[in-house]
Amino acid sequence: MTLADVEAALALRWPESRLDPSLERVADLLGLLGDPQGSVPVILVAGTNGKSSTARMVDALLRATGLRVGLYTSPHLDSVTERIVVDGSPLPEEAFVAGYAELVPYLQVVDARHEHPLSFFEVLTAMAYAAFVEAPVDVAVVEVGMGGRWDATNVADAQVAVVTPISLDHQAYLGDTMGEIAAEKAGIVKPGSFAVVAQQPLDAAEVLMRRVAEVGATVAREGLEFGVLASEQAFGGRLLTLRGLTGEYDDVFLPLHGRHQGHNAAVALAAVEAFLGGGAGPLDVDLVRQGFALARSPGRLEIVRRSPTVLVDAAHNPGGAEVLAQALAESFTFDPLVGVVGVLADKDARGLLEALEPVLTDVVVTRSASARALDPDELAAIAVDVFGADRVVVAPRLPDALDEGLALAERSGGVGGAVVVTGSVTTVAEARRLLGRGSAAEQEG
Repeated sequence: MTLADVEAALALRWPESRLDPSLERVADLLGLLGDPQGSVPVILVAGTNGKSSTARMVDALLRATGLRVGLYTSPHLDSVTERIVVDGSPLPEEAFVAGYAELVPYLQVVDARHEHPLSFFEVLTAMAYAAFVEAPVDVAVVEVGMGGRWDATNVADAQVAVVTPISLDHQAYLGDTMGEIAAEKAGIVKPGSFAVVAQQPLDAAEVLMRRVAEVGATVAREGLEFGVLASEQAFGGRLLTLRGLTGEYDDVFLPLHGRHQGHNAAVALAAVEAFLGGGAGPLDVDLVRQGFALARSPGRLEIVRRSPTVLVDAAHNPGGAEVLAQALAESFTFDPLVGVVGVLADKDARGLLEALEPVLTDVVVTRSASARALDPDELAAIAVDVFGADRVVVAPRLPDALDEGLALAERSGGVGGAVVVTGSVTTVAEARRLLGRGSAAEQEG
């Protein structure tokens, strides 16, 4: 069996965009494997935006303290092996294939027991928990796929439950209001756990605090128990002063762009302090600085080319696009700034474009290779409403869209212009490959 064989087998299962909300199938599978998710402490990271970046920062900080860490994130940008990381390195292809091969007999048993077979995400989640016990690791940092209450990752009872900022997304499965969505994400907070909660809309915050009270969890809230004391733009990222649960940490350089990443860093720091217990007082500030200096988040306001500059960002909903627009305005002075945008058909394309319109000079609408991608002509009709016809270009294929975007950015003679590629993870992943960036796994190393 090869990695291509594994990918082909996984592709026959329900994709991550199709769900039957239940923990029964994945719990059944993990039970046959000896419940590995109960054999390692888990930090679970839910939320709408900022999950991957926050999880990666938690991983980097924990590794800086000397712990061996397993990291599970989704979706991947280039190779499915990126999703399962042990001690800073994605599983080698051979180990990934072997891990899947060991599951095959159990997959057949579980598939036969249930009305619906295991999904792509459920299988990968089981592989991750099994890999972390096999490694072994001291702690697993696990990003929730969608929601929380019935997400496959939530088969584990997290010692620390992190909730990053909540906004509207996946309404078909999670609900139409902030409160309904927050209720789903609050499901990762279990009795006896420690909840670390980022700044939230009021409706979401009320639901989260109610869940904390119901299960008797301990809670730390951004802006109250911890937060960002100072955040300044620095060359290549942000210079932060953070207030954690056990002390203050100054002169922390974070090599990621955007004020929002400072808030993600504060949440990550609080999660690490909560996990380690804080009994010995503040963490060593040099270790905190070392951990954040090593943090990477491929596909999140990432510069992948210079002259003209090309950035990629996986914003795929209005909340993420608002954060992206703020970060572009705060951290850069590009003029012109051209957007290359490809959106999936089940997303709020209008809301995303409206959030980006104030910071983009022009927009080139396109589609990625994903079967779920919105038709570029449909996206163009929305873009014309938002931007006006004179600011919209249609390029059905992403390679052509990049060429159009670069040409528009070079109107200033190549000085000061830039392109930002956004709208979906699949659009960003394809753009990174076209621009020769290499796999996200390689970039993290």
